[in-house]
Amino acid sequence: MTASLVTSLAAPTATIAATPVGTSPNSIFVQIASYRDSQLIPTLLDLINKAKTPDWLRIVVCWQHAPDETLGGFWRQGFGKWRAETASNWTIQHLDYRGAKVELIDVPHMMTQGACWARNLLQQRYGGERYTLQLDSHHRFVERWDTQLIDTLELLRGESPKPMLTAYLPGFDPANDAHLRGDPQCLNFDRFGTEGVVTFRGKRLPAGKARQHPVRARFYSGHFTFADGHFAEAVQHDPDYFFLGEEISISVRAFTHGYDLYHPHYLIAWHEYTRRHRVKMWDDHTSQAKQRGEIDEHWSERNARAYRRNRALLGIDGETYTQQEFGKYGLGNERTLAEYETYAGISFTCRGVHEATLNHEPPLPPGTPRPDETTWKASLRRANDIRVCLHRNIFNKHAATPGTQDTLACAASAVVTIHDGSETVLHRKLADTSSLSEYRTNNWLDFHVIFVSALEGIPARYVVELFDEAGNLLSRVGHAVVI
Repeated sequence: MTASLVTSLAAPTATIAATPVGTSPNSIFVQIASYRDSQLIPTLLDLINKAKTPDWLRIVVCWQHAPDETLGGFWRQGFGKWRAETASNWTIQHLDYRGAKVELIDVPHMMTQGACWARNLLQQRYGGERYTLQLDSHHRFVERWDTQLIDTLELLRGESPKPMLTAYLPGFDPANDAHLRGDPQCLNFDRFGTEGVVTFRGKRLPAGKARQHPVRARFYSGHFTFADGHFAEAVQHDPDYFFLGEEISISVRAFTHGYDLYHPHYLIAWHEYTRRHRVKMWDDHTSQAKQRGEIDEHWSERNARAYRRNRALLGIDGETYTQQEFGKYGLGNERTLAEYETYAGISFTCRGVHEATLNHEPPLPPGTPRPDETTWKASLRRANDIRVCLHRNIFNKHAATPGTQDTLACAASAVVTIHDGSETVLHRKLADTSSLSEYRTNNWLDFHVIFVSALEGIPARYVVELFDEAGNLLSRVGHAVVI
């Protein structure tokens, strides 16, 4: 990646630092990025009401809201002691609830630049608190969550100078949150996305020994992380990231800054995953909004730029960068990227994943020497995410019987075969009638084929064959893999 490209991505972020104030020994700086979320106020109420000591909390919310989402909603729920200040052209609304300090960075929703930009704005408000907790704006909590997290983090001091607790929390439904259930979860590798972003999925933490002590983690969760307060300064979110890429980049940057990631071994909170209860930025920041002059960029433009930035930072597919290009949003100097790859069992350069990582085995202890390159590569499998996207016209053009129309609509099943550059078959996927109906949208066949192969098995081409109910070939189309 060229310096000019990265420089254009790293636009200055307005500083809205908080005025330092006296803090208690157990003060917690809570960061919440919220975009038009009806669950924000219920989340704040539950967060504060379930804390043992609410006056330990200083909660800063990047409140990205529409004109009809007003302060009145907070006042009606008992938030008070209101005052306002202006910092770097942003209005900060100050409120109080049961002794907890709440600050709303007042951001009109069409002025936002994405989730990571919002998280960065929050981190500018860090005021020296002892701990920090990063959340989304749709959660529920256990009783005395604050003391439990503090006690657990301090328990880890014997094995790590900079521990942090992070997890994908079990889910809940805001429409029925009276009987919350679930188990503590760990983060497991899911896939290398088409654009090179590593994604994870939550999995229930096994019972037994794993439930007796915090468990070492490979990955960081954007919706729940508890750490020393200095984490909010040392590993700030890159405002030029948009959404996907945030978690793997912070995982690596935290590790290379000397932080050790752990999953809590007990249930601490719940997270709402469905997004049914809130509008998303991509619903508002549309092409129409750009044409009306309401926004500078479509959300997908920001997203594409973030993907390029992530590829450069982590060396996806061999891309490179210099530390100067990323500045404080680059890697740390306490550990190397190679050490993280050894720890997590991942190779960004070749989209490789260690067998132990695929099998959800615990990570190696930090500092474990990597074996020689031949042995290391022999332990890796290539993670593939191939997008198959073809229009009905291309299927008609390549119909088994020339002139046949609507072969895609008539198909009862499909077979996708992935080949490498020498036409060796790497993977074959059958789409039956039920799955094929899900993949057909507006005259397109569009879905992803996710699989692992030998490290040297690099996908180059896919072939899609459509069949009728009797198994007769309707069409056969080949297409180059796009990465």
